[in-house]
Amino acid sequence: MRENTLPEKQSSNSQPCGATTALEKEVALLWDESFLWGLMAYKALESAHLPFQLIRSEEIIKGELKGYKVLLVPGGWASNKLKSLEDEGIAAIQRFVNDGGNYLGFCGGAGLATLDGIGLLKVKRKPTKMRVPSFSGRIILSLSESPLWSGIHERVFQAWWPSQLVLEDTGIKVLATYGEALPDSFSSDLNVGDMEKGGSWPEFEDLYRINLNPKRLLNDPAVIEGSFGKGKVILSLVHFDTPDDRDGRIVLKNIWAYLGVQSKESPLVEGQKKATTHAVEDATACLISELFDCCAELIALGARNFLWFWRNPLLLQWRRGVRGLEYCTLYTMMKEIKEITKDRVGPPMLRSGREADSPSLLSIGDRVVNIKEVLVPFVEKAKHLLVLERQAMQKGYITYEKCDSPVLREIRTELFSDLKSHAGLFKTVIDEVDALLYTLLIC
Repeated sequence: MRENTLPEKQSSNSQPCGATTALEKEVALLWDESFLWGLMAYKALESAHLPFQLIRSEEIIKGELKGYKVLLVPGGWASNKLKSLEDEGIAAIQRFVNDGGNYLGFCGGAGLATLDGIGLLKVKRKPTKMRVPSFSGRIILSLSESPLWSGIHERVFQAWWPSQLVLEDTGIKVLATYGEALPDSFSSDLNVGDMEKGGSWPEFEDLYRINLNPKRLLNDPAVIEGSFGKGKVILSLVHFDTPDDRDGRIVLKNIWAYLGVQSKESPLVEGQKKATTHAVEDATACLISELFDCCAELIALGARNFLWFWRNPLLLQWRRGVRGLEYCTLYTMMKEIKEITKDRVGPPMLRSGREADSPSLLSIGDRVVNIKEVLVPFVEKAKHLLVLERQAMQKGYITYEKCDSPVLREIRTELFSDLKSHAGLFKTVIDEVDALLYTLLIC
């Protein structure tokens, strides 16, 4: 039987295209429950020509961290990462670091390593009522002496809705603390520069019912380093993997060198990638394009209703009261899928006998059909929800969690549940999209 198909999972001996080539595996990037943040890290490491391989929670559970030097955990909801890893995966990471492996966590990945997560460092996250929960954008850092900062041009980096940490171990090194937020940053949907010129943080904190003033971040730890057994643990609440961040890229390279990881001698050329990728059938490519257009219409609706605008190529800035991150995540991941597949259109590939015998194996076409079945209804309901939310903003106080309208609450619960973390119909959709994107990235 001739079918267009890709393996659902990568074997431990296989090599992902566009990641590590001839280099021995050294850095494992945890893909599960990272979504947009996993893609951001992937693209940043590719751009910096740093070696890495993607790894899934189930592979960690099976002991496949053995042989790596570093586990990189990108942003995302730490609570969902914990569920994905289960007790066996948590124990495997603890053994890996204890035996001399290194742990690198960005934002949500940093939160995963705290006492609230898997306990690699004696650090806790501040309660929401004590921190600034919605800061995003550029911020100056005060830097301690460390090889991580070698060669940077400025002390400005970017944070995207970070937690804040409380250190409970005097042996933990603080490599950087927060300084002043730059004028183009935001706290919730309030521009910091505009607020500093003529706004009142206390007034808006009363209105929004959360802490907003970014000065509450001053001198708090932003990047820390500690140890767990024989291994190093580096946790960063700023995103060195932000698109187009020159100094962030330099820091990533410094981290690789500090943790004893080689860099690629040269980037993988495009021809090398295409030589090993599988083809995508015309009908499947057309359906992917249609689904991306569906997501693009959703983003356009939000933009023309003044609900959001683009901060950088991957991230939106949205108004308080809507689930901007979820919509942004869906759009950006579908865009990446479209970009990956547009140059792969061709005749379907033959299955190997081993693949044909695998009952869990799905072709790319099957995956895309599965996505359509859940994505199209989600987007249509989300469009209706956004219009209702736009109208509700004119009438009174709403957040993405709270509003007075029973109709709004019902739609929100169906699409997102009542949780802050990814759930509801959105989680069903994004899990399907994530599975396809992962498959395309490792082929």
